Amino acid sequence: MSVIKQSDSKLYVIQKNNGSLRDILKDMYVHVRAFSEKIAEPLEPEDFVVQSMPDVSPAKWHLAHTSWFFETFILAENDKNYKPFDEKFSFLFNSYYVQVGDRWFRPNRGLLSRPTVKEVFEYRRFVDEQMANFFEIANDETIEKFRVPLEIGFNHEQQHQELMITDIKHVFSINPLYPVYKSFEDDISRDLPKQNWVPLDEGVYEFGQRGDSFFYDNEKPVHKQFIHGFAVSSLPVTNGEYLAFMNDDGYTRTELWLSNGIAAVEENGWNAPLYWHKIDGEWYSYTLGGLKKINPNEPVTHISYYEADAYARWADARLLSEFEWELVSKNFEIEGNFVDNERFHVLPLTKDENKSVSRLFGDTWEWTKSDYAAYPGYRIPPGAIGEYNGKFMSGQYVLRGGSCATSADHIRRTYRNFFAPASRWQFSGIRLAKDLR
Repeated sequence: MSVIKQSDSKLYVIQKNNGSLRDILKDMYVHVRAFSEKIAEPLEPEDFVVQSMPDVSPAKWHLAHTSWFFETFILAENDKNYKPFDEKFSFLFNSYYVQVGDRWFRPNRGLLSRPTVKEVFEYRRFVDEQMANFFEIANDETIEKFRVPLEIGFNHEQQHQELMITDIKHVFSINPLYPVYKSFEDDISRDLPKQNWVPLDEGVYEFGQRGDSFFYDNEKPVHKQFIHGFAVSSLPVTNGEYLAFMNDDGYTRTELWLSNGIAAVEENGWNAPLYWHKIDGEWYSYTLGGLKKINPNEPVTHISYYEADAYARWADARLLSEFEWELVSKNFEIEGNFVDNERFHVLPLTKDENKSVSRLFGDTWEWTKSDYAAYPGYRIPPGAIGEYNGKFMSGQYVLRGGSCATSADHIRRTYRNFFAPASRWQFSGIRLAKDLR
């Protein structure tokens, strides 16, 4: 399985072509919407409605919510006389946009057997037809006016595509049949590459996104930070390395854990990453390809911030800050094992990956030690769209780099993902740092 270069990805190519803005945005819309339905193709009707925990949303809800987004922020905003597919859908499929109106309680999304899966796909067809008409008749001024909301909509749907994959994995994982979403080939290699440390000099560096390409508001303003000298691990932490932590009583050694972390371990009975099962004395993991024996040279994933922090302490290291991570990434092309591969699982490390920093992008999101907070000078944008990022800047940590469930054309060096520290159902892993002072 080859790595995917961002410059070769479909959406990136569309963005860089020489067509009119109208044609570019229309092609992007068609491409993004089609991939959501491609993700849904392996599912049976029963799979679309299950909600296995409050953080998971049914696949049916994701497909409807992303359609609601375009209906609400493009179609209805462009035409005040617009008649929605069903007026009740705004209540059912709004997520957290308080300024738009009331919402169905998130943990109860799995209780909705209606609308049916068939009706949700009819809703998508309706919205797609209305959007096709929008692109056909809107004048150039209108196209320019809606450029940013459209680009947010494309990236928003890509985020939900990733959530569909991770949510489907969680739903399938609680089934003792361990359903296969899509098979993939196993790599039976057990040769572990050597972990090296790559030093970076202290100094004042610039961080944040600038330029004309799309980025989220939480990636700006561009600002400067002083970075102390540090060394970064050349590779993400592997299953084999994490097993050594587990075998050294890592989950019971309270001196390694933050207070809330050990409380989460005790409350939830954690003794391994999410989806790991010990069967006849050997560790297995549930994957979207079914139950598989643990491969020690795969990057460890489905790790909480608490586990990542405890492992780093055990390894006499620490996690990177998000600024250190961004600084490291500036030396490398955006390429990796993304969802474009349609493997839906991490790739094993190879022996030739120990010469420089590897796997920064794709495979696993990497926890950083940085609180998800505003950059200096940040202001939440006005209107309901302004609720997209800023209001979540509390009690969460930043992750960087994307995963095997992320689209290659969705990620950026400055992209700031964020989750609560106990979250484990995303493809989240560990990269280490050490101080040089």
